[in-house]
Amino acid sequence: METLVKTVDLRKVYRIKSAGKTEDVVAIDDVNLEVFRGETFGIIGESGSGKTTLGKAIIRLVEPSGGEIYFDGTNLSGLNPGEMRKLRNRFQIVFQDPYKSLNPRISVGNSVAEGITGSLSRKDRTGKAKKLLETVGIDSRKYDSFPHQFSGGERQRIAIARALSTDPEFIVCDEPTSNLDLSIQAKILNLFMELKDRLNLTYLFISHNLQIVKFISDRVAVMHGGRIVEEGETSRIITNPEHPYTKTLISRA
Repeated sequence: METLVKTVDLRKVYRIKSAGKTEDVVAIDDVNLEVFRGETFGIIGESGSGKTTLGKAIIRLVEPSGGEIYFDGTNLSGLNPGEMRKLRNRFQIVFQDPYKSLNPRISVGNSVAEGITGSLSRKDRTGKAKKLLETVGIDSRKYDSFPHQFSGGERQRIAIARALSTDPEFIVCDEPTSNLDLSIQAKILNLFMELKDRLNLTYLFISHNLQIVKFISDRVAVMHGGRIVEEGETSRIITNPEHPYTKTLISRA
């Protein structure tokens, strides 16, 4: 298997000031993982386990405090902002709350179009944005509509189209269905799987929901206290967990 994303001893420490005192809070602690090209790698853990910080740190939306990140063989840790900008179109993130990630004052079509890279004409950018909307199941005739005119599930589809606008290879999915009704969750998960196959995508799929991770992930890492406590094929982790924390998560599911 070809490794697309790799972290080596990745660490993030937040310095928190409270009541005149400064305290270091370790969000992720010496995390080592590999994500293979073309797979869906799940990250499961309870709130506060560090999984969202890990996802953001991997694509440097959050600057790590230590360790290294490799993307397709390139060490992202040592790149300056200009060098990072040249690579950012190759990875994207879909957030938990699509309403917060979409600008309410910009039409959904323009929101998708503004991420399209390359020297395309305005007409071609609009055409590509409309095609992306159709790809995720949104009628392109709603190009000029605004986020508040859509349901939660539709807004998440638009957020996915926006993530696809740079033609990425790797997408961090940060609890992308947790705010949706169960019936809508299933449709969005199926959309992710369809797009993965059609566009040769690789996912880091973050969730606190074991059933979702079981459904969508090829391999999974279990996070607790900022560390990965267990990792392996999803089917093996679900049926034969080894770490006590993993056993507890499964017993609660």
